[in-house]
Amino acid sequence: MCLFLYDDDPDPDEQDPAGLLHVPVHRVATGFVLRTFRTPLGERTAVAFTDRDLLARTLGTGQPSIKLAESALRSLASPLGISRLVLDPVLSAPAVTAEPVPADTTVATL
Repeated sequence: MCLFLYDDDPDPDEQDPAGLLHVPVHRVATGFVLRTFRTPLGERTAVAFTDRDLLARTLGTGQPSIKLAESALRSLASPLGISRLVLDPVLSAPAVTAEPVPADTTVATL
């Protein structure tokens, strides 16, 4: 790792504008509502994707979305107490299956 910064090195705190983002939403009777998520530690977060294909691979092809600028997404999330924005997340949970648990299986509770 280099200990010296040069004039052409980007500042890690400066982020390039992402352009229009694909933001997951829920359909409701009056339109759309922002879909929120939680980080592994339980913090509420807004999520956006730079590409519709990334959104479909992560949340499924049926997930509705709208295009918003980052500033518009932050403005929607702010009144909900959400300040974190996760861009292009990858879900880490395994897919849910509809396989029933056999009746003779014992489930231990802690």
